[in-house]
Amino acid sequence: MRMKKTAIFFPGQGSQYVGMGQALVEQDAEAAALMDLAEQISGFPIHTLCFQGPLADLTRVLYLQPALTVVNLICWQQLLKVLPGFTPSFLAGHSLGEYSALHGAGVLTLEDTLALVTKRGQLMEREGAAHPGGMRAVLGLDIDQIEAILADFIGPGVAVVANHNTASQIVLSGDAAGLDAVTAVCAAQGGRIFPLNVSVANHSPLVAGAVDDFAAFMANITFRPPQVPVLCNVTGGSERDPGQLKGIMARQIATRVHWLPIVERMIAEGVEVMVELGPKNVLTGMVKKILPKQSDIICLQADTPEGLAKVAEIVAG
Repeated sequence: MRMKKTAIFFPGQGSQYVGMGQALVEQDAEAAALMDLAEQISGFPIHTLCFQGPLADLTRVLYLQPALTVVNLICWQQLLKVLPGFTPSFLAGHSLGEYSALHGAGVLTLEDTLALVTKRGQLMEREGAAHPGGMRAVLGLDIDQIEAILADFIGPGVAVVANHNTASQIVLSGDAAGLDAVTAVCAAQGGRIFPLNVSVANHSPLVAGAVDDFAAFMANITFRPPQVPVLCNVTGGSERDPGQLKGIMARQIATRVHWLPIVERMIAEGVEVMVELGPKNVLTGMVKKILPKQSDIICLQADTPEGLAKVAEIVAG
């Protein structure tokens, strides 16, 4: 049986919802055990946060990082149960989601993945409190237009490109003064502005204070060479050397997410199916905007038993 050439990608912050993972955990003992492990490693009430919220707590970067990651990991675990022998052609994750991809590729153990995202959440919450900021999506302008606006911006305040998501969806990150000034210019040039429900200026200089501390924490964690190519946020390409990967993942906190080049690479490599594994379908929506007009590539999202069964059916052909 020839399985279709498949790319798997995992969502990051912004995809959380109250009730995420519940259908999988309630019907499968291994999924429940994985959520128990996340509670044990993080020290947070992950079951309660995921299933009961409140959303305000679930959105706090401190809690969100281990909570969303374990739901992604459960989705991966359950996909492998319904599709034995499956190996994707590519793995990727958007920002926080990249840790789930590294686990899927055999770079990180489950325990180390959960320990890393817990530490990352703690450090980013610390930096967010010390350097308040936020993120705003700009729709309708391309990267060159945004870069030109930022080149003319002299302050006061901080604003940078955090995510290059699609040709016409770019997310800015910074403090209120910087974001207000830059998005006003973007709006004047025809851009549509949407504030994101995040509590920290991710992928910006405002969280750069976390990078060295995170790198020091990561020094004690074993990274193995990936068994499947992981397309990295920082570079848009794959990296096999574990030492280089550690450096990339430390920088990722304060560096731009190159999502558009990641998806374009998957398309160029002849991927037939693209699957978003994890809560909501934020990435699926982006991917559909990136695909060529008459593309035959099938896009799916799954975070329920029914969704995973559908993915297994399509990938198995």
